[in-house]
Amino acid sequence: MGAGHSVGRRDSDAGAGGEDRLSALPDDVLVSILVKLRDAAAAARASVLARRWRCLWPLLPELAFADGIQHHRIVPALAAHEALDLRDIQVATREASVEYLAVWLPIAARRLSGSMHLRVVWHEGEAEVRAALEPEQRGAILLPCFRRATSVVLEFSFLRLVLPPSGVFARLQILMLVGILVYGQCSLGDAVSSPRCPCLKVLFVQSARGLGSFRIHSRSLLQLQLSDLRDMQQLTVVAPLLQFLRVRWCFTNVAYALNPSQPVARISAPLLEKLEWMCDFVPSSVQLGEMPPHLRRLVAGIIMVYGSDCIAPHNRCCIGILQRFERLAALRLCLAYPPVIGNHKYLTEDMTRLPDVDYLTLDIFSCGHSFGPSSFHLLRMQWRS
Repeated sequence: MGAGHSVGRRDSDAGAGGEDRLSALPDDVLVSILVKLRDAAAAARASVLARRWRCLWPLLPELAFADGIQHHRIVPALAAHEALDLRDIQVATREASVEYLAVWLPIAARRLSGSMHLRVVWHEGEAEVRAALEPEQRGAILLPCFRRATSVVLEFSFLRLVLPPSGVFARLQILMLVGILVYGQCSLGDAVSSPRCPCLKVLFVQSARGLGSFRIHSRSLLQLQLSDLRDMQQLTVVAPLLQFLRVRWCFTNVAYALNPSQPVARISAPLLEKLEWMCDFVPSSVQLGEMPPHLRRLVAGIIMVYGSDCIAPHNRCCIGILQRFERLAALRLCLAYPPVIGNHKYLTEDMTRLPDVDYLTLDIFSCGHSFGPSSFHLLRMQWRS
C-alpha cells in the first residue's frame, strides 16, 4: 500500500523524474512565477509542462507581448484571457496595424486597471517612408476611454490618434504620448483637463503634431512636459498644483519673434517650483504670471556664443527669461559654439545681468574652441550680483 500511495501522488505529466512538487503549489504562486517570464507567449507555452498549468496563463494579471509581436496574435490572446482586472499590459510591435489596434485596444481598455505601454517600433528606413505618406494613408486610431487605467504610455510614429469625444479617464494619473498626430474633433486639451481627467498628475507629450492650440485646465496636475511641438501656436496652462513645467523645442523657430502673429503662452501655476523653458522667450507673447517664491530652479535655452546677426535675436529671446527673475536657488544655462567661428560675432556681451542664484550650472558645447572668456563673463556677473 505504501508503494501504491507513492505512485498515486505523482502527476502523470511529471515523467520519470519523480513527484511534480511544483504543480502542487497554489495557483497564485504559480501565476506569480509565470508573470516573471514577462512574455505572454512563453507563459502560454508553459502549459505543456503539465495539465495543471494549462489553465494558469489566462489568469495572469500582467500581460507582456514581446518585441515584434504581430497584432493579429494579440486579439485571440486577449479573447482567451480570463482575468477581468489587468494590472499591466506591455506591447512592443513592429507592425502598426490600425485594423487590429481598433479591435484589441477597446478590449484592453475595458479590463485594464493599472498601466499600459504600447510602443510601435519601425525598421530602419521604414519611418522615413511612412513619414512621406499622406496623413490619410497612415491610418487613424481611435483611442478608447481607459476608465480604470492609472497609467497609459503610447509611442507611435506617423499614426493619427483620434481622441475619444466623451467618457472620463476616472483614475488616470500618468499619460505619455510620443510621436502622435492628433486628429479629429476632440482636442488633447479637452481630453486631459479636469472634467475628463480628474486625477491626472503627470502629462508628457513629445514629438507630436496637430497641437496648434493646446489649452489645459487641471486641478490635479503636478508635472507637465512638452517637447518638440513645432506647430504649436498657443499654449494655455491653468494648473493650481503644478510643480514642474518643461516647454522644450515648441512653437516655431526664432523668426516668430518678428512675426505679428506670435505664438502666445499663458501660464498660471502659483505653486510652480521648477521651470525648464527651452524655447524663445518674448515677454509680450509669453505670460508667466506672478512667479511664486516656491520657484527655485530655472533651466533656460541654448545661448550661442558666436554667430551671425540672424542669431542675435535668438540669444536675446533666451536671455529675456533670465531678466524675468531676481532670485533663484538654481539656474542652468547652456552655451554653444559653432563648429567654425570664422568671422562670426561674439554674442554673449548682450548678457548684462543674471538672477541672484545659489547654484549655477553651465553646460558648454565648445566644439573644440576655448570657452574660458564666455564662462568668466557669466561668472563675473554672478559675482557682482
